[in-house]
Amino acid sequence: MKAWVVERITEAGEMRLADLPVPEPGPGQYVVQMEAAGLNFLDALMLRGAYQVKPALPFVPGVEIAGAIIAAGPDTELKPGERVFAAIPQGGFAACALIGADAAFPIPEDLPGPEAIALLGVNYPTSWYALNTRAQLRAGETVLVHAGAGGVGSAAVQLALAAGARVIATAGGAEKVAACRALGAELAIDYTAEDWVRRVREHTDGLGVDVIFDPVGDAVGEGSLRCLAWMGRYLVIGFAGGRIPGLAANRLLLRNAAALGVFWNEVRERDPEMVQDVQYELLALYRRRAVEPLIPGRYRLEEADRAVQALAGRGTIGKVVLVAE
Repeated sequence: MKAWVVERITEAGEMRLADLPVPEPGPGQYVVQMEAAGLNFLDALMLRGAYQVKPALPFVPGVEIAGAIIAAGPDTELKPGERVFAAIPQGGFAACALIGADAAFPIPEDLPGPEAIALLGVNYPTSWYALNTRAQLRAGETVLVHAGAGGVGSAAVQLALAAGARVIATAGGAEKVAACRALGAELAIDYTAEDWVRRVREHTDGLGVDVIFDPVGDAVGEGSLRCLAWMGRYLVIGFAGGRIPGLAANRLLLRNAAALGVFWNEVRERDPEMVQDVQYELLALYRRRAVEPLIPGRYRLEEADRAVQALAGRGTIGKVVLVAE
């Protein structure tokens, strides 16, 4: 089978397309034929050795896969032919992947693989957990979503709107700003060309926003605390900007505000029952058309290296996926 292999860690994030044997399932394992696999910023970081999880070399990257089971090991319940989504430690950038039975989430036949990846993987669950569990978002509140045209940001825009909130979004460049508006943001700001802090404060009549969703960090994170309303909540999602921001604690104090960390991968390890509850909630929202994953970036498996570079260079909009055909 075709699979992308990382054999050494380099600054460029190199991987090689190789022919590997199809894995054999052991007890409590399935082999899934890849219908779609998800790309995340963490994949680009992992290739460069810059992510907190560092797999032993060599490894096949990719932490999200959807497809049909083609082989089932002992002590499993699902049968070959059944379609599943799985979040896995590695192995997604391949024609087939080995998954644990406890990671297999059955998906309905009318849910396409790319949509299953976006909806059930990292992006939508992270955003749902951040907004609803960590920030306790209420209808009528205002949410500022940074990188609103990205995979996790576009999910946050849709989920905030589904919760009855108002949404302001920032993004880099006219195309991404337009994508934020199309998603339903009432104000979309190009933070590479405008004073976004001033625009946010003007738009909220100086009151600021109730919740800030920040997967960027760096200077964007530092400026964000100037936009918080009284009792505001600043959500730390990640550091795509490359630097962990230094947060001015006095701004949190003066606004009686809170900074809240959001690390979905750790939640998935600690509370698998809650993870399934969130996934079922997201499926229900999808069926009501309250959310619709933004997936313009679809690459063939053979194009995975190009897809990773596009994602790392912030040249993508919405969720980026690999597809079998």
